[in-house]
Amino acid sequence: MDLQLLTTQILNGVQFGVLLFLLSAGLTLVFGIMNFVNLAHGSLYMMGAYVAAAVFNLYGSFTLALLAAVPAAILIGIALDRIVLAGLYSREHLDQVLATFGLILVFNEVVRYIWGSAPTYINAPRALRGTIDFLGFSYPSYRIFIIAVGLLCGLGLYLLINKTRVGMLIRAGAADAEMVDAMGTNIRRLNTLIFGLGAGLAGLGGVMAGPILSVQPGMGEPILILTLVVIVTGGIGSIRGAFYGALIVGLVDTLGRAFLPAAFNELLAKSLAQAAGPAVASMLIYLLMAFVLAIRPHGLFPVRNG
Repeated sequence: MDLQLLTTQILNGVQFGVLLFLLSAGLTLVFGIMNFVNLAHGSLYMMGAYVAAAVFNLYGSFTLALLAAVPAAILIGIALDRIVLAGLYSREHLDQVLATFGLILVFNEVVRYIWGSAPTYINAPRALRGTIDFLGFSYPSYRIFIIAVGLLCGLGLYLLINKTRVGMLIRAGAADAEMVDAMGTNIRRLNTLIFGLGAGLAGLGGVMAGPILSVQPGMGEPILILTLVVIVTGGIGSIRGAFYGALIVGLVDTLGRAFLPAAFNELLAKSLAQAAGPAVASMLIYLLMAFVLAIRPHGLFPVRNG
């Protein structure tokens, strides 16, 4: 096996994993702590990407696009929480699923109405359009930047959850929200803070994905499915589980798609390998999730251990 190809694909997997972490961290907080199933989380990722693309196309600055998109995603998330979703927290999960699925359709139509159906693009910052040379080969600078941003966000979330009073309240609210509310903390405001934080991380993920993926209606649904796989694999409600789960899913998906079809070509007849290789590669992360649930039903890094 070509060592350069293997190293490149491993880095691609890590980059994909930290991008998934930006979404799964927010979703696992909302799902695990607030006990709310928010299928519209991928739409917040899409809105972050679209706001960034609009600002970038207007001013030509990636920095301005980033500074506009993340607060916009936070404000959209808070508005959703306060206006649309507030009455659903006490309802059954099926009601939450149906309502937030409806929001997916609404968001997709909104972006089609405002920006049209054609894909749009964001260019990476000029300083990050080249490559970095190390270990005898080159790797795109912007992908290294995504990895760095994801790691910094992971560190920031760790410090927030484990080293601050807000984090203490978030952990306490997850354990017993009624007790926290009785002790004088406005649990509704705390939930809004969590929802806004999750929305901001989703928006940041959309901005980071813009230069490597096309920005288009419906881009939130595929990433949402992968995000759900991440939090189920890592452990619902666990930031540590979201981080390690995202890296595992990113690496398994990337390496599987890169190398599994070639392995099938070596083992099976060509016609069968051409059909089976890509199909199995696309199912690999779901097989991984099923295996994890079979041996650890609460995920690899459940919140009670993290």
